[in-house]
Amino acid sequence: MNYATIKSHDIANGPGVRVSLFVSGCPHHCPGCFNEETWDYQYGILYTKETEEEIITALSPTYIKGFSLLGGEPFVPEHQAVLLPLLQRIKETLPQKTIWAYSGYTWETLPDKQLLPYVDVLVDGPFIEAKKDLNLRFRGSGNQRLIDVQKSMKQGKIVLWSDPNTEEEQQ
Repeated sequence: MNYATIKSHDIANGPGVRVSLFVSGCPHHCPGCFNEETWDYQYGILYTKETEEEIITALSPTYIKGFSLLGGEPFVPEHQAVLLPLLQRIKETLPQKTIWAYSGYTWETLPDKQLLPYVDVLVDGPFIEAKKDLNLRFRGSGNQRLIDVQKSMKQGKIVLWSDPNTEEEQQ
């Protein structure tokens, strides 16, 4: 698997200061995508064991609240062999960190759900340019949902994430 970049201090893709991994390869090709170069599976840098160590080290400071997984598309089946061990290691070694994942698939259409037990919040759905809204937190268009994955799996239905630091409700 290739990746486009690692951001060691990201404040746009989840609450608090986070480490973000942008994987390469995306089948969705959403018009207006902010990260079009990541559509190409060969774009960027080869993910290695050293990459994983870089991510774990970047996550270690106490002021880092969590890890965000974006793309490209993290949930394509060909990425699971790399991403599953990474998320397992984060939850095992840094259990206080939250994991957010972004997908152009909806919860209902995810082709591979093996990452979900390790994800706290899933931002799902394709970016739709006609529904772009710069006032939304942590997402680009109004159709995208912030799903509390653990509550959703326990309840057997989609439960939307609510920010414990605000009274803000999803639209």
